[in-house]
Amino acid sequence: MDARTFLGIEPVGDDLHWRLSVERRLSTPGRFLFGGCGLGAALVAQEAASGRPTVWATAQYLSYAPTGSVVDYEVVLAAEGGHVTQGRAVARSAADGTEILTVNAALGRGELELGGVWVSPPEVAPPEACPPRRLPSFFAGSILDQVDVRVARGRPFEDLPRDPDGPDSALWARVPGHLDSSAAMLAIFGDYVSGAVSQPLGKRAMGRSLDNTLRMVQLEPTEWVLCDIKIHALAGGYAQGLAFLWSERGTLLATASQSMGIKLWPDDLAFE
Repeated sequence: MDARTFLGIEPVGDDLHWRLSVERRLSTPGRFLFGGCGLGAALVAQEAASGRPTVWATAQYLSYAPTGSVVDYEVVLAAEGGHVTQGRAVARSAADGTEILTVNAALGRGELELGGVWVSPPEVAPPEACPPRRLPSFFAGSILDQVDVRVARGRPFEDLPRDPDGPDSALWARVPGHLDSSAAMLAIFGDYVSGAVSQPLGKRAMGRSLDNTLRMVQLEPTEWVLCDIKIHALAGGYAQGLAFLWSERGTLLATASQSMGIKLWPDDLAFE
């Protein structure tokens, strides 16, 4: 299954105009479009319009698209060179034109044959040896219920609060039935950075993304993606973090970084 099929985004008339229905399965537990799905949909549209793969993309989240709504994407190919296209996709509510998110991207492929990767994946158990991540009942049906996640490093959410373990955590993620390797798929998994702030705090926290930047390295077929997440800082209610996204073979696929608004779970909100 490719990302376009999973997200359900379709062109409207031509490759510069697309439409996405915000189904419950693409939504956050708060019942609005999951940021990674919004970015992923924009990358499906921009790759189709440009005929080129994603090199880099960043989303700025401006408003919420509630579950059950429809979002229209308009692609602008602002500059088209011999090797790279600079473009943007603006997503607006189909009902009233409210701007939901803007995604700027560079798409293309260079000709230089030299290369290298100068970081290494963390040493963690394979996905089948890691415990599945449990979800609270009110997460049911959301995007978090559509992705199979295994805890490779860090405290499971149900074990919090407790003493902090540090800023680094790791998750194995896949879409059951297998979602093809693509920038759009990695945009979805990269949005798991926002849920990792609980680790250095030792408390259950909720993160809402202000932005989401994906930097592609290379694609290869992989059923599971290892999200190696590092939270850098939290100050004034806003956090920053980064994820290295690895294949099962240990190939670096991409990096994803975010700024997030953070709130703690209410004390009376139980995990059940």
